[in-house]
Amino acid sequence: QPRLLESGGRLVQSGGSLEVSCDTSGFVFEDYPMIWLRRVPNRAREAVACISRQGDATDYADSVKGRFTISRRNNRNVAFLKMSDLKPDDTALYYCAAGPQFGTSCKLDEPLTFWGQGTQVTVSS
Repeated sequence: QPRLLESGGRLVQSGGSLEVSCDTSGFVFEDYPMIWLRRVPNRAREAVACISRQGDATDYADSVKGRFTISRRNNRNVAFLKMSDLKPDDTALYYCAAGPQFGTSCKLDEPLTFWGQGTQVTVSS
């Protein structure tokens, strides 16, 4: 049974930094590109970062480019999203997802195969 468990979300001040993690099990982690998304009530879901299967390619939404960094450790089946210079508009439920199995590179808009329940990040002004 695929499982993705996000952690690390908390309240942080504007301008601060935070890293959230996505621990996975139940599937072959290195077979899937990984994506971080965020969701805010009454707004469309936004894919903010993706990373290829081996971690050699990444992509970011314009809204986070230069501030967020996605990474992964295939030997630990975990993905990370490091966020810096956080803004109140970054407040959201952040969750990770696996893209298509054996997907090449990564794309922010690719279909999702598995996803977690998310971790809440709140940025105070």
